[in-house]
Amino acid sequence: MKKSSILFFTLLFYIAGVFGHGSQQNSTVSAVELAESDQTPIAIQKMDVKSLKLAKRKEEHKRFEEKKKKAAKKTENNNEVKRTVNVEATAYTAFCEGCSGTTYTGINLRKNPKQKVIAVDPDVIPLGSKVRVPGYGVAIAGDIGSDIQGHRIDCFIPKHGNAMKFGRRQVKVEILES
Repeated sequence: MKKSSILFFTLLFYIAGVFGHGSQQNSTVSAVELAESDQTPIAIQKMDVKSLKLAKRKEEHKRFEEKKKKAAKKTENNNEVKRTVNVEATAYTAFCEGCSGTTYTGINLRKNPKQKVIAVDPDVIPLGSKVRVPGYGVAIAGDIGSDIQGHRIDCFIPKHGNAMKFGRRQVKVEILES
């Protein structure tokens, strides 16, 4: 056998071992068997097609992963911290006697009890800001209150008992880019 044929069959064995299916034992064929086989060109064509399909799938997967990373990065950028503020946090509910259930910015908390809203002093935290509050989550600064002056916030919690459990806390809130 010529050196070029041996090199060709060695390469073919490598491809068959890498891209072949089933056990490794069944996927290897001796150089003599391939040389004597009439189906060698067809087998090579099939392997070429399989390797091209595999390369295409790898490329598609790579593009998909890049899209996921870009989307995640975009989401992270939307939640970048603009600045932090130390505040005293308390909780309130919209289901008390005399409460309208509608915030200063028009959010109906009775119809949207899962909405995360905080009452703020607009001179400290601008209304409409997204704010991350430790122990509460990301909320919208969508309300004001007569007792919410300076570095104080009031977190909306639907159930009175849970609002009482929240208590009074000193927290460092993060005002996020929106």
